Amino acid sequence: MTAWPPTDQTLLSDTPTLILNAGENDGPGVEVGMVLIDGELWVRAYRGVDSHWYRAAQDSGWGMIRVAGTVHRVVLLTTDAETPPGLDVAFRSKYGQLADILDSPQARAATLRIDPAPSPDPPPSLTRDLAAGSAPRPADAVPRRDFETS
Repeated sequence: MTAWPPTDQTLLSDTPTLILNAGENDGPGVEVGMVLIDGELWVRAYRGVDSHWYRAAQDSGWGMIRVAGTVHRVVLLTTDAETPPGLDVAFRSKYGQLADILDSPQARAATLRIDPAPSPDPPPSLTRDLAAGSAPRPADAVPRRDFETS
């Protein structure tokens, strides 16, 4: 288990969604709902394991998230990550009826934990983007979508 630092936990708890880019994906990312349980960050692909972004997370195992204007390099754990008790309740508590789409067998099968990356070094694509002056846009600059689009 790799818990998020307390300041990040507060940011993640106070923000309704995050933008996830898996691997070298330099596109706009996908907006997903998230919950924190005991300092761990959890998301689900409501379309299940065939969701494009979930497959990319499985293939790469790393990515970046954007939350309230901050960018974090992350590890994406799609296998061997036991879901904590109360995960369904946490989604329902945070999202109300919107959580219905995350409470299906296909969505539960596509649950992943997002941990902070152990290294502070940005991935090559972010380093390239920063050098070119085109760093990822903050989450509030991305058009609002409900949970995911692909």
